Amino acid sequence: MKIVLISNSDLTGGAAVVTTRLMHALRDRGIDASMLVINKLSDDPNIHLIGSPLGRKARFVAERAYIYAHNGFNRPDLFKVSVANFGYDLSRHKLVREADAVILAWINQGMMSLKGIERLAATGKRILWIMHDMWCMTGSCHHALDCRGYLDRCGNCRYYRHGTHANDLSRRGWTQKKRLYDEASNMTMIAVSNWLADCARAGSLLCDADVRVIHNVFPDADFYTRPKGTPLPDGIDRAKRLIVMGAARLDDPIKGFDLAIESLNRVAELEPETARQCQAVFFGTLRYPEALNKLNFNHVHTGRITDPIVIRELYASADIVLSTSRFETLPGTIIEGMAAGCTPVTTGNGGQRDIVTDGVDGYITDSTPDSVARGIISALNAPADREQQHATIKSKFGAQAVTQAIIDAATTNRMA
Repeated sequence: MKIVLISNSDLTGGAAVVTTRLMHALRDRGIDASMLVINKLSDDPNIHLIGSPLGRKARFVAERAYIYAHNGFNRPDLFKVSVANFGYDLSRHKLVREADAVILAWINQGMMSLKGIERLAATGKRILWIMHDMWCMTGSCHHALDCRGYLDRCGNCRYYRHGTHANDLSRRGWTQKKRLYDEASNMTMIAVSNWLADCARAGSLLCDADVRVIHNVFPDADFYTRPKGTPLPDGIDRAKRLIVMGAARLDDPIKGFDLAIESLNRVAELEPETARQCQAVFFGTLRYPEALNKLNFNHVHTGRITDPIVIRELYASADIVLSTSRFETLPGTIIEGMAAGCTPVTTGNGGQRDIVTDGVDGYITDSTPDSVARGIISALNAPADREQQHATIKSKFGAQAVTQAIIDAATTNRMA
């Protein structure tokens, strides 16, 4: 069996990382799996870079410029939406022609256009489209947040000229996606969490689609529950009880960094002696590092950590993995932390319940400083069994179960 996976990148971003993991897991099962990308960082020979440097950049810039012209030249919101009007037509690519099934992952920002996906669907090949955010079910935004426009037909979107036009890019995107989904009977939508699947089934675009839940594959064997002594970034105090929070960009508004700061301050107010025994460790970029000036809690910001060995050692040395996101489809940092034995404390805004059983192996909180703080205090007072945490992740996200579900979806017709 041959499967080709299509992704914007192999390693840049969470969706790219889990797509590459899936390719490797499929190959480990004897599947001839390969990958097509427009941004390649690894030297994996099974991952193929398409297009020329100029062509890739031109498609990226063209789409962003088009959005910029329609959103009132609003730069802060420029990457909160995608319209997929520029991209590569891969329907005639050699690997696609030879494949038995095609897996679409995160294909925005110049990878594929909606017209290109229509042509791909027209080949009749089995297509699995893995949803890593809400874009497939909305007109153009990646995260609907509190907007319910996707339940209807989008339009009047907040990201386009202050939401004053019914026939804006979100409505046009909705219309094009609706046509694509209606015609593509060979396409199955894969949600990485039950929460995301529920959103898709409730929405106007995918309510009649074949939507299945298949979690991201996770390399549980790479993680260990006790530190091995690998050097950690400067400033981390191993003698303290570590509370770890990580993200590609920590102060991306979706990550709720302000809530994390307020919650840790609340811990210091409620349990000052407990707080003195702890250190908060933040890894990832910060666009506005001055935000940490508001934190009255022992902390260190390491910046971005690119070495996976260091990340594993950090989690193995920590007590808690913290996530205060306003939205998460399936938070990878929670999975990583639990695989290393940490107790998760997380808001419940997404797929967290697919990972954490509240009060059993972690704490799911409300999005308030007091609720998150009490979750942290509970986790410190009653830490979970580290080995059991690892076993839980293995049972839910191990390669065997996930790849079998993918193979089943790639070889069976639409579910009833």
